[in-house]
Amino acid sequence: MLMVISPAKTLDFDTDPVTKEFSQPRYLDASAQLIDELKQMSTAEIASLMKLSDKLAGLNAARYGDWQTPFNLDNAKQAVLAFKGDVYTGLDAETMGNAEFGYAQQHLRILSGLYGVLKPLDLIQPYRLEMGTKLGNKAGKDLYQFWGSRLRESLEQEPAFDDGILINLASNEYFKAVEAKKLKARIITPVFKDWKNGQYKMISFYAKKARGLMSRYIIDHQLNDAEAIKRFDSGGYRYNAEMSKGDDWVFIRDNE
Repeated sequence: MLMVISPAKTLDFDTDPVTKEFSQPRYLDASAQLIDELKQMSTAEIASLMKLSDKLAGLNAARYGDWQTPFNLDNAKQAVLAFKGDVYTGLDAETMGNAEFGYAQQHLRILSGLYGVLKPLDLIQPYRLEMGTKLGNKAGKDLYQFWGSRLRESLEQEPAFDDGILINLASNEYFKAVEAKKLKARIITPVFKDWKNGQYKMISFYAKKARGLMSRYIIDHQLNDAEAIKRFDSGGYRYNAEMSKGDDWVFIRDNE
């Protein structure tokens, strides 16, 4: 059983990592190609392409300029500890121990516009490049064409994917990159809904955090049986069979 999540825009490269264990991204050569494309762009072009303020565009232009290999703990940080934001608040990787990191390395993958697909302990350097960015490159007009079938093939080759079950905890923008219709998998997509104004509805902020909570639940319990996910109860959520349809499993919560 394999699960995928999205990265985050917010990064933390100031806090010391809680583990010295690390691995290297699989597609670092491809990342270098994208960095070469980005280095040729002016700050104004970056601002326009990514719809950023001049300040943020300047920050990221500097990041692209500083990006260099090889990656080590002096110039990079493990992805699951570097990404911040709602999903990673729920995941709370800073409190994980060796057993949890070990399971996550086998069963959790982070999709990335720059790095393609990452193991939790893969080292990354600071960047911003969302998967939906229309960055022209030698392979086509955007990052979906750049990555092509590589992310799907990478997931299919994972040992943890030998049962053909993928838990989709990523956003639509990122999950599109794995070519789900071609993926040889049973795809289970948890959906999180909160009670508000007389009905259960998906609220982005809470749903993102819940994706992280579920990732951590699976890691903590080292689950290998998809059905066991239905026992997920972190943050006050519970599985609702009546609202679930097929492999879209709905989890509801009455109080934020």
